[in-house]
Amino acid sequence: MILIDLNVLLDVLQQRQPYFQASSALIDRALADNKSACIPAHAVTTIHYLVAKYGNRQSANRAVDWLLTHFQVAAVTSNELVRARALDWPDFEDAVVAAAAEAENCSAIVTRNVSDFRNSPVPARTPEEYLLIVR
Repeated sequence: MILIDLNVLLDVLQQRQPYFQASSALIDRALADNKSACIPAHAVTTIHYLVAKYGNRQSANRAVDWLLTHFQVAAVTSNELVRARALDWPDFEDAVVAAAAEAENCSAIVTRNVSDFRNSPVPARTPEEYLLIVR
């Protein structure tokens, strides 16, 4: 199981260049492996907000339904929040992602911001790095 960070999902959703190709390939790989990936819970709410803001509510609802169909959601409970605080990172959101990945026993966090996770209990890889490992 890997945890896919929000920035990778947004690369695909927004077709952000030059990241789209690798992030899209990663998502395709995760979908082919059927539920071998999870996403952090806040990614679902953030994507709904952004799609509704720049599109419409129906599209946002479809995006959430798609995410929930294809990915497990790494829960964020008080346990993960306490663990994130104990990590004491400058970016609390990144610490929450690391704590959620740890709680889900993920083998990697796939993100474009690997340097933000240098002290993570779960190793971080870019989409490109991860795709090279699993081939």
